[in-house]
Amino acid sequence: MSQPLKRTPLYEAHVAAGARLVEFGGYEMPVQYRDGVLKEHLWTREHAGVFDVSHMGPSFLTLNDKSGDGEANHRAIAAAIEPLISGDIASLKPGQIRYTLLLNEDGGIVDDLMIGRPVWPSRQGMLYIVVNAGAKEGDFALIQRAVAGLATLARADDRALIAVQGPEAAAVVAGLFPGAGELTFMHHRRIDYAGEGCAVARSGYTGEDGYEILIREPACVELWERLTADERVRPIGLGARDSLRLEAGLPLHGHDIDESTSPIEANLGFAVAKPRLKAGALRGGERIARELAGDLARVRVGLRVLEGAPAREGAEIADAGGNVVGRVTSGGFSPSLAAPIAMGFVSPALSAAGTALKVIVRGKPQAAQVAVLPFVPHRYVRAV
Repeated sequence: MSQPLKRTPLYEAHVAAGARLVEFGGYEMPVQYRDGVLKEHLWTREHAGVFDVSHMGPSFLTLNDKSGDGEANHRAIAAAIEPLISGDIASLKPGQIRYTLLLNEDGGIVDDLMIGRPVWPSRQGMLYIVVNAGAKEGDFALIQRAVAGLATLARADDRALIAVQGPEAAAVVAGLFPGAGELTFMHHRRIDYAGEGCAVARSGYTGEDGYEILIREPACVELWERLTADERVRPIGLGARDSLRLEAGLPLHGHDIDESTSPIEANLGFAVAKPRLKAGALRGGERIARELAGDLARVRVGLRVLEGAPAREGAEIADAGGNVVGRVTSGGFSPSLAAPIAMGFVSPALSAAGTALKVIVRGKPQAAQVAVLPFVPHRYVRAV
């Protein structure tokens, strides 16, 4: 018997806004509102879109036995989580966030996640962790087993996670959260709103500048209403979130990356801490080092589909001679480019930008070309 779908704290607001709701990650989520995916996508690129991403897995990992030394506490909590992931958490500065990968013993990607270090001195020895919705139960169980006796994982399932994305997002959010405008990409801090302490991060999954805000009930409903009442802001569903992240060349867990995919195959080598790899302190390090040295069978690339219909997930990729050389892992129509785009895996020999390929759609070969990722330039606001 199937389990009933979960609902986020903003479910009633979605119903009132005319959202079309679908199952996603075990939740009943808005895939689109009355405007539809195309208009929602373009509005986010031009103005600001607000997304309910409360189905994700926000949590806090806290050292059990803290000392009076904040730096020592941070090193200790970093040492607790680093054996599971690809990144360097020990070097995080207060307020900094790092994108990293949860790895299995073979160097495959269990999940991708964000890990942030708090700003406040009293909170050193804590990490803010956000994992993906579909993988969070397994992720949390894996983390809890690894840190047992050293640290405690507190899930934030009772809170809403709201993303505001687009070129007008900073002005909108700074008007509600004093100090948010001072943050730069991949930095976060605690800011009060309606008497609640919120985790406000300048990050997102669209390629646009924006924020992700973790906030408790009932303040989350009031915040959503204030955001959607702003003429610069419209509610955006998961459909446009997917097309935005595809244009941004960002991988989707369970589609573009999974436990069979290594960070190097996924073109995510930037998320691998090279000193940890060299020291032999990385899960699946032998495979990752071998692939970095050139022993690589496949790599994730972008594809511009030059003719015909969009190539969806599962479509075969063929070389110029018609030989099948890979598969599409994400694909669709790009509203910003008014053209079909896709991502998939091919051999390194076929991965150079401009390489002529074909995608097989409904049995018909269609011309395609390897494209530089991202398809649409990122507009993150980085520290100078």
